[in-house]
Amino acid sequence: MTSPESTGPAYDVVISGASLAGSAAAVLLARRGARVALLERRSDPAAYKVLCTHSITANAFPVLDELGLVPALEKAGAVRNEARWYTRWGWIEPRAAPGGPELPYAYNVRRSVLDPMIRARAAETPGVDLLLGYQVTGLLREDGRTAGVRASTPDGERELRARLVIGADGKDSAVAKFAGMPARQHENGRFGYLAHFRNLPLEGGIGQTWFLEPDMAYAFPNDDGVTVLAVLPDKKRLSAFREDLEGSFLSFVRALPEAPPIDSAERVSKIIGTVNYPLHSRRPAAPGVALIGDAALTGDPLWGVGCGWALQSARWLTDAIAPALTGGGRAGGAFDALDKAVESYARGHQRRLRGHQQLAVDFASSRPFNPVERLVFSAAARDEAMARHMYLFASRLIGPLRFLNPAIVAKAAAINLRHRRAVARTTG
Repeated sequence: MTSPESTGPAYDVVISGASLAGSAAAVLLARRGARVALLERRSDPAAYKVLCTHSITANAFPVLDELGLVPALEKAGAVRNEARWYTRWGWIEPRAAPGGPELPYAYNVRRSVLDPMIRARAAETPGVDLLLGYQVTGLLREDGRTAGVRASTPDGERELRARLVIGADGKDSAVAKFAGMPARQHENGRFGYLAHFRNLPLEGGIGQTWFLEPDMAYAFPNDDGVTVLAVLPDKKRLSAFREDLEGSFLSFVRALPEAPPIDSAERVSKIIGTVNYPLHSRRPAAPGVALIGDAALTGDPLWGVGCGWALQSARWLTDAIAPALTGGGRAGGAFDALDKAVESYARGHQRRLRGHQQLAVDFASSRPFNPVERLVFSAAARDEAMARHMYLFASRLIGPLRFLNPAIVAKAAAINLRHRRAVARTTG
């Protein structure tokens, strides 16, 4: 491991945070020729994020493949994340079209497996220095832009200079705070608790989600026979729920339609959660600074999109900045090109994710389905093609405009009209 220099441009990039987004960015940038310092405030290389859905949506599969992690995930027992969703109209059960390709997938895998795996991949990548126990305490400034970081380390305070600082340090990003990059915050009308269970069979052996309007729940099978089971009730229920956390959790699950047999399963973790998890977003660019993962955008955990977007944002940033980052020295023009590339990344990030976040913010108000959602969800419970369309959106392979385009809404209306006529003929 190379010792960081206290002066001079020792690195092209300093990344704060060696979890999914930071480690992925370190690997991808180093492969493009960048010199990367990957800082992690925790000293344990096996550290991992505990409060998580432990699911990587299918939109991120290409990044996993590019990182070379797919064989390792399969070997570790990661579960391909097919899913079905309960609604008041019945189950939405996406299936591949007859004779067509299988549905896209990524994986459900516990972060205790995933985080050390991707961090180790970063540490073994030439050009990456993984620096454990390094916590950013400030930013270095030069000529009106960020030029590196100050960090507390096991050996005392250090300075690491770089052309670009990347904040991959989560929703409470210290890099964003020091750079003056405020977050736009939106209240979440639900609270959430989860626990891990072993020997908890699920219908079809796949993920289950319950839309109870406004309450929510999900069960995701993971590696080593462990299922992550989460409940996300309306905050109006919080006071009563917390009076007996374990009893409330178990009662909530038992009351689910076609509830998994929780009483015969073995709980292998504590019941953990959060009573306040707002959604927030930041504009992920400033001179000399870029944000990725939760530092840029934190969605509603009920959708399980955070891991996928962490990996994708690392790739988007790499694609945007690599040519400018590795193509010049310290000349003003080189920094101008790099800052323009970071701005390009920021515009692309917002273009890709703004609509998803707007829908999530609206639904996080803990409301029932609106009229358009009722139309589309009910049609998806009655039509296989519509169910596949919903699966593509849930996998974040299509955006909100395509998900709810006029042709889809018209198709959903036609499906529901046929259903009502069929019911009328049967009951008439």
